[in-house]
Amino acid sequence: MIFDLELMKVGKVYDNGTTAVSEFDLSVSKGEFIAFLGPSGCGKTTTLRMIAGFESISSGDMMIKGVRMNDVPPERRPTSMIFQSYALFPHMTVRRNVGYGLEVKGLPKAERDAKVDRILSTLGLEDIAERKTDKLSGGQRQRIALARGLVVEPDILLLDEPLGALDANLRKAIQNELKLLQKTLGVTFIFVTHAQSEALALSDRIVVMNQGRVEQISPPHQLYTRPNTPFVAQFIGRNTIFSGEVQKADGDNAVVNTPAGVLSGRINGAVASKAKVNLVVPAEAIEIHGTSETDRGRASAEFGGNVIDAKITRSDVVGHLAQLTAALPDGRAISLEAHIDKYRPGAFATGSDVLLAWKPSEATVIPAH
Repeated sequence: MIFDLELMKVGKVYDNGTTAVSEFDLSVSKGEFIAFLGPSGCGKTTTLRMIAGFESISSGDMMIKGVRMNDVPPERRPTSMIFQSYALFPHMTVRRNVGYGLEVKGLPKAERDAKVDRILSTLGLEDIAERKTDKLSGGQRQRIALARGLVVEPDILLLDEPLGALDANLRKAIQNELKLLQKTLGVTFIFVTHAQSEALALSDRIVVMNQGRVEQISPPHQLYTRPNTPFVAQFIGRNTIFSGEVQKADGDNAVVNTPAGVLSGRINGAVASKAKVNLVVPAEAIEIHGTSETDRGRASAEFGGNVIDAKITRSDVVGHLAQLTAALPDGRAISLEAHIDKYRPGAFATGSDVLLAWKPSEATVIPAH
């Protein structure tokens, strides 16, 4: 099978010996939307620049549609890149900005104009085609940058935090447009972001990076609910993590001795008896119950023994959401958020002693290292 993009053990080491990216493996099918996600300095932008040809590859191979691209200059790669700053020409009209890449390629004017008209129509930019870009809004400039990247009909569109300069409301609107546009055009997108919400909302798969290495590559829901490593468990979502030792591993399930008690969850990775592990519980999986013996017995039966004591230390209602903070027996504070129908206002007031419970199927047991 020929992939739109293949990275095979790709690495980047700078002249001073600093390793920016190490043994990056990835295969991307045509039309996929891939997000690179991770903290600052993790190597995601460096990887994007290696794909574009703006950074040299120190080791490994990069293929686009089966052709090795390691030494191919940027202008000869079937890629187009959109930067966070958009890099538009303020002295040019929208039409000239969008058509600039085609002009550089030497396309005849009639063909160039037809392509520009088509992409301006697709992105709803016809009405401002003759205006200068420095007088336009952030959302309009973002669409112009997209149009300029797409008009050259790249096999792969590379986006380096393209929504970072937009305000929250506009960013959400552009997210929806971007996903719809990508699906409509069928172009492969590689998208760098530090915002989890963007990666989870937009991508078909997410590559989580840490210190130059790939921690996990998964679809958003799987990444969110089944982290593979302690880093991903801490970085993605709002998880509560219990360290412990496996008491029993049986098929897909493990029973774990933790300081909070004996807890259980689904195994993800190589886990054996007596192994040091982390049991990861998403905030959304946690239910709150009263502390009576009846409540405790019912919760223990319903949730397979995954029941721990806690105290509510804060309780707020924000619109239709109830936001609670609970203190665990070890002193840790965890945040819980759900619709007010789940965490009824007043039912679990500040200072209340409660039971926190979750189903074993919704907890993940992963190796500690």
